[in-house]
Amino acid sequence: MTTKHDQIIQYIMALEPGASISVRKIARELGVSQGTAYRAIKEAENREYVKTFPRMGTIRIEKDEKRGIERLTFAEAAAMVDGTILGGHGGLNKTLTRFVIGAMTPDAMVKYLSSGSLLIVGNREEAFRLALEHNCAVLITGGFQCSDEIRRLADEKELPVISSTYDTFTTATMINQAISERLIKKEILLAEDIMIEEPKYLYDDEPISAWRSLLKETGHSRFPVLNRAGRIVGVLTPKDVQESSSGLICEYMTPDPITITRKTTIAYAAHMMIWEGIELLPVIEEGRLIGVISRQDVIKAIQYMNNQPQMGETLEDVVLAQFGSKRMENRMRFSGRVTPMLTSHMGTASWSALTMLMSTVAIVALKYFRQTDIVVDTFTVFFVQPVQLEDMLEIDVIPVEEGRMYNKAEICVYREKTLIAKAMLAAKAMRK
Repeated sequence: MTTKHDQIIQYIMALEPGASISVRKIARELGVSQGTAYRAIKEAENREYVKTFPRMGTIRIEKDEKRGIERLTFAEAAAMVDGTILGGHGGLNKTLTRFVIGAMTPDAMVKYLSSGSLLIVGNREEAFRLALEHNCAVLITGGFQCSDEIRRLADEKELPVISSTYDTFTTATMINQAISERLIKKEILLAEDIMIEEPKYLYDDEPISAWRSLLKETGHSRFPVLNRAGRIVGVLTPKDVQESSSGLICEYMTPDPITITRKTTIAYAAHMMIWEGIELLPVIEEGRLIGVISRQDVIKAIQYMNNQPQMGETLEDVVLAQFGSKRMENRMRFSGRVTPMLTSHMGTASWSALTMLMSTVAIVALKYFRQTDIVVDTFTVFFVQPVQLEDMLEIDVIPVEEGRMYNKAEICVYREKTLIAKAMLAAKAMRK
């Protein structure tokens, strides 16, 4: 039986993007208490079906499908400039790709107006109309309003017309900064970005022949196993099944499998797969199977992230910025000076920064030697002596144990040929 809570969620999902949502309105239309309506709206917000914006209220949005990192919605832009929506609510969740300053004549303005753009302009009615006719949203600065005709056109085109009390320069600066931050921000991939949705699965009370049939049908060999209540209870892989195996799937599956949610990071999933030696991770939501990711999916995603030119600078990048490297006969040597970034308030190298430097150069060297991504297993520091600002350091990374999956490297830090720090790092290779 469908609960009132579920009915409200379904009602919200059926609304058009841009529709305004309120507790009182839902309580009145569906005949439920305001408390029930409030809890359901919060649940819808958690599921990303609605979003609450300052001065705009709660609005139905299209669920964010992990759009490009440089993209911003009109609703987000409006929230940044404390905007009031005058019309075109249905387009609030559309993507803003660029903005145009309307400090020009209408004839000159036309060539810059395009779909997905936002015209930032003062109190110029003819510019509002021109922008909407060219599928361009409008941000009116100085707190000015627009005519009813412009509101109707905005609603018809589903293009927002936003009014902000800030001046043109300030609004343009705020939006430009937001776009720039997204361009340099390192995107964190989540399980939902790469998972296979609506995956094939088996039931625990099916015969093992069902696994063989599904293998022939799909070409895949690893499947989640559910019980008849729809809950995941296991995973079945070729390691679990022999050629002569017979009986029920529940007799061969690996029970109580490790699972993740759609918001689990790919980095965490990779660590779990390598540490636990598993090839398939079921993705669940509220106890139900919604997808799967494989080790191959994870490796491809990490390779994709590493190849992105917009990747932001990490703390490790900053630490290594002043160190050069060269390959020697049986080691890799890193050379550089102790910079203020590495020092504590006392002017000596921070212990944490120096150990990060050692672990980072070891990871870089092992990736170079193995030509694959790795996951750190253990990092052991034997000793670290004080190091001053501007001291010249040489760091040798020497592989001491190399296996098909497991690697160890010794890290030795020298100042004027004197050993001042030593550590050992062990890692596992990420292979398909």
